[in-house]
Amino acid sequence: MAQHKSAEKRNRANERRAKRNVADKSTMRTLLKKVRSTQTKDTAVSLLKETISFLDKLAGKKVIHANKASNLKSKLTKYVNKLK
Repeated sequence: MAQHKSAEKRNRANERRAKRNVADKSTMRTLLKKVRSTQTKDTAVSLLKETISFLDKLAGKKVIHANKASNLKSKLTKYVNKLK
């Protein structure tokens, strides 16, 4: 348990950030599923752009590792490019 006022505040801030990170990861998974379930290329391209932007934001905030974001973007781009 925290002994100092600053440590208590740090714990509260960490809890807030953890909740935000969980919500962001959930949103990320939802966007990934949307892109993968799309059958038309036009829709997939627009969803891909939105998803790549979101992955870059998460990597920038260190919610996910930068290499993971890069791998996901690469896989999604390959998938979208295969669509007709």
